[in-house]
Amino acid sequence: MGSIFMRTRCLFLGGSKTCIFTQLVHLFSSNTRTMAKSKFEYVRSFETDDTCLQNCYIVVRLDGRNFHKFAEQHGFTKPNDDRALGLMTRSARSVMEELDDIVIAYGQSDEFSFVFKRSTTWFKRRASKLMTHVSSQFSSSYVFYWKELFGEHPLLYPPSFDGRVVLYPTNHTLRDYVSWRQADCHVNNLYNTVFWMLVQRKGLTTAQAEDRLKGTLFSHKNEILFSEFGINYNNESPLHRKGTTLIWEKREETVTKQVKLPGEEEKEVQVTRTRKSVHAHNCDAIGEQFWEEHPDILEDD
Repeated sequence: MGSIFMRTRCLFLGGSKTCIFTQLVHLFSSNTRTMAKSKFEYVRSFETDDTCLQNCYIVVRLDGRNFHKFAEQHGFTKPNDDRALGLMTRSARSVMEELDDIVIAYGQSDEFSFVFKRSTTWFKRRASKLMTHVSSQFSSSYVFYWKELFGEHPLLYPPSFDGRVVLYPTNHTLRDYVSWRQADCHVNNLYNTVFWMLVQRKGLTTAQAEDRLKGTLFSHKNEILFSEFGINYNNESPLHRKGTTLIWEKREETVTKQVKLPGEEEKEVQVTRTRKSVHAHNCDAIGEQFWEEHPDILEDD
């Protein structure tokens, strides 16, 4: 039977005996469960198929949401806070270590891009799964490693990052994407460097500094930095000018192990091994040299 009967309780109401069966019914017995699953399973048809096209690099780009306010409230140094940039890089490294199909990541300011190799099958190449996993891993890492970079400086509220997924079908288009983000880093950093020099050292208001730089070209900004502040922009930190590129590399490392041979006392022995891990570069990713030095990043077209 599809029902299970529990014990019977007899209640006496007004002298007449009324027997009420207290039933505990298995609403979903083996047969019923199958029917219920079939009945309600139709809701899955409302899901959108977001499987990424095959043979394309999958890029997940994260951007800090309302980070101007976040930076202000947490007292970030302007124009660049090395603690904040270091925390972004640490969080991105955590993502790559969790998802080793990411072959390269590039970040600057409050954004980071993660490139999955063409042949990845992570999450069956579903865009929503890839984006949400990258975003959640990055956001949680940002909070987890906050003290590592900021010490006792308190995190006042959780940061958030929005994400998008874009597909690039060839090595050429992928390299152009990385070049675009690095060029954007240069444009923004040059402007911010001049802007905050005018505010911090020249005493201009932010509105005055903005007005002063309106319509200026790269050469004009470089001239302002050099003639008014004695700064050669090319000598500024590569971290600020170039952003951060993360890649997998094999490097030798030496570790100390305790070894005990038969008939001998335990002793320390140094062992050299090759280990693949994530490393950061603050270099030019637009030219040929970087890609020639790291040919494993790209797959054959």
